[in-house]
Amino acid sequence: MSRTVFGVVTALLLTAVPLRANDQETIAAARDLYASAAYEDALAVLNKLPVNGRPADEANAIEQYRAFCLLALGRTAEAEHAIESVVASEPTYRPNTDVSPRVRNAFTEVRRRVLPTIIQQKYAAAKSAFDRKEFANAALGFSQVLETMADPDVATAAGQPPLSDLRLLAMGFRDLASSAATPAPAPPPPPAPAPVEAAPVARAPKIYTNSDPEVIPPGVIRQDLPAYPGQVPMPRQGMIEVVIDETGAVEAALMRITVSNVYDQLALAAVRNWRFRPAMLNGTPVKFRKAVQVTIKPSNR
Repeated sequence: MSRTVFGVVTALLLTAVPLRANDQETIAAARDLYASAAYEDALAVLNKLPVNGRPADEANAIEQYRAFCLLALGRTAEAEHAIESVVASEPTYRPNTDVSPRVRNAFTEVRRRVLPTIIQQKYAAAKSAFDRKEFANAALGFSQVLETMADPDVATAAGQPPLSDLRLLAMGFRDLASSAATPAPAPPPPPAPAPVEAAPVARAPKIYTNSDPEVIPPGVIRQDLPAYPGQVPMPRQGMIEVVIDETGAVEAALMRITVSNVYDQLALAAVRNWRFRPAMLNGTPVKFRKAVQVTIKPSNR
């Protein structure tokens, strides 16, 4: 009978072990092991958890605790690689204040190093969406760029080129994209019939933009910009907004993003001589508002 009981107990133990192992291979189990300073065991659990195919918050949690464990074990290079994965997925993430100063410092150093590149990548993605006329996505992307640039860990880099130039461009394109993404107001109801003797009221022609897909944008005939006066130690960028009339001439212009007081005046003077093939709507020339990016390259030394 004792042998029978021993066999039954052994069978139950063999059946239960895989279930407990599977139960332990969770993010919560890794967190508990980390809290109890069992860093090797926590890391072993995390290494069995696939990141691909998981929801973003779970994948981030795995990489976060992987970084915590690696830092605790002194494996700094591997920890920084895990932190880079977290920051790339969620640039605004910061560890809670209850983690050690060493962990917070490691995240700060990695964020300072990788956030400038992430900002430039997000700007490029937002600008591509703008060029594809996906204005809602572009406005969101430019807003995320500006939000990330306000992060204290990137404050120094954000105050210097090229990020300082990107900030101005992101603000200008965000405003343009937000304006283009806003649905046009419903047309007012038709006015009551005017008395026969009343003169018709002239209405100002509509000014179309890239948000009007049925309009063929104007084609460039002449769009020259003056050279920058003096030396240019680093690249500078600006933006000119022009209204092109039905003949292809520039009716109005303003510096949406300034380059410098002197160059702005030179550029706006040159704009008067620009010529375009007028924008067309169903074969009829129409007015069109266009944004022109200005790029000043550094002087050759």
